[in-house]
Amino acid sequence: MNTDQPDPRADHLRLLEALLFASQSPVDEAAIKARLPEDADIPSLIAELTEHYRGRGVNIVEAAGGWTVRTAPDLGPRLKLVQKISRKLSRAAMETLAIVAYHQPVTRAEVEDIRGVVVSSGTLDLLVEIGWIGPKGRRQTVGRPVTWGTTDAFLLHFGLASPADLPGIEELRASGLIGPRPELTLSETGKLADLPMEGAEAAANDAEQAAEAEAEAEAAAEELGRGSQD
Repeated sequence: MNTDQPDPRADHLRLLEALLFASQSPVDEAAIKARLPEDADIPSLIAELTEHYRGRGVNIVEAAGGWTVRTAPDLGPRLKLVQKISRKLSRAAMETLAIVAYHQPVTRAEVEDIRGVVVSSGTLDLLVEIGWIGPKGRRQTVGRPVTWGTTDAFLLHFGLASPADLPGIEELRASGLIGPRPELTLSETGKLADLPMEGAEAAANDAEQAAEAEAEAEAAAEELGRGSQD
């Protein structure tokens, strides 16, 4: 009697086991039949293999019209991986964050007024999702708009004890992030000359304040961008 003759059922089990492990998706009965010999009792083999893996680290489970290998449910939480994904904020998000940080509590309309462009809801949603800004109440004006401010997570990320520790305008100028104020062009001076004196002075002051606010926002955004990359 030849004892070296392999057991056909054991061979079928090994082949079925390898097929389930190698497949990235559940394997249906038709695919199993295509791989195993015609005399293989597939339902019986699946039942035996399922019982063999019961209580082990992986189980044979039926899913999506086929069978597949899955991690035992009770081990799932112990195998969970937490991966930090670094995302670079857009310039619009950095400028919005800088304005909120330096002018808090501030409304969305006030942020838009300083930036000079509309702030999309996605920009604020992203900063809220990151946890760097949050609602700080409502402005007691018409419509009672929500005001925004920075959070403890923002201070922790940038190594600040409080918003008062943010770099001031002189520090930003000293670091070269804010340059000298631009001179008015001939076309601009010509337009101002056509206005009454009081109107010209007011327009010049408004333009100067707007330019300074925009420069501060851009410089603060660049400074915060450097901090977020560290």
